[in-house]
Amino acid sequence: MHVELSDGVRLRTMTTGTATAALPVVLVHGGPGLWDYLEPVAEMIGDRTVVHRFDQRGCGRSDPSEDQTMKRLQDDIEELRQHWGYEKIVVIGHSFGATLALTYAAAYPASVARVGYLGGVGIGDWFTPYEAERLRRMTPAQQARLDQLSGRKRSQEEEIEFRALFWFTDHADREQAWKWGLEDADVPYPINFSANSAINAETESWSDEDLARTASAVTAPVWFVHGDGDPRPASAVRELAEHVAQHEFRLIEGAGHSLHRERPDALREVLAEIVS
Repeated sequence: MHVELSDGVRLRTMTTGTATAALPVVLVHGGPGLWDYLEPVAEMIGDRTVVHRFDQRGCGRSDPSEDQTMKRLQDDIEELRQHWGYEKIVVIGHSFGATLALTYAAAYPASVARVGYLGGVGIGDWFTPYEAERLRRMTPAQQARLDQLSGRKRSQEEEIEFRALFWFTDHADREQAWKWGLEDADVPYPINFSANSAINAETESWSDEDLARTASAVTAPVWFVHGDGDPRPASAVRELAEHVAQHEFRLIEGAGHSLHRERPDALREVLAEIVS
């Protein structure tokens, strides 16, 4: 189903789960510039409440859009909430979606009951240790191949290989990492690199003081959930959590960036806390 927003852009949405007394959940995928991949997360809580997912504007099967700002993406979630007729929602985001969920909660505090911040980047210089660990998990040949594929037109097979080389380092289980990377890469939607560049440029311009101020503006309880095998350092997420008045921090052992893939049972337990 597509929902038309105030500027005429239609977002592809998916609704699953069972209506209960629990508040509805909106899942926010990562990227920026990707598509919804959180169906496995929706299935973990579908017996507890209604779960909505969507492709962000310009991504997946949503309409193209050159309006790529964090405010616009936050407004999109708010317009979806209003369309679905909810007074309050639980918003749970993964990776970049964690940042979007948190900033949405800061911008629209009256609309949000609880927040799940899954596999986010936190605050401070998270990128330097992330990049060092990402490169450590690659062979010199893989690094050379990624460089070779970057910055040029790629065939469909090369595009899948390019994505897998970027993403397989996210997994803690190194034996399964390449297989999972290929599975995540073999999706028929193009990456919206224009949206990725625009949104990343905006978020990278935020100072630590800006991030701290945004986190402090969130009045809803926030669960910060991170895998101890995620190349993004958990310490940066812990530091961000300290700026949120009501927060819980859960470090999941044996999990990388894709918490639902490597430790589904542990993630399901935390999601039950957030939803209930």
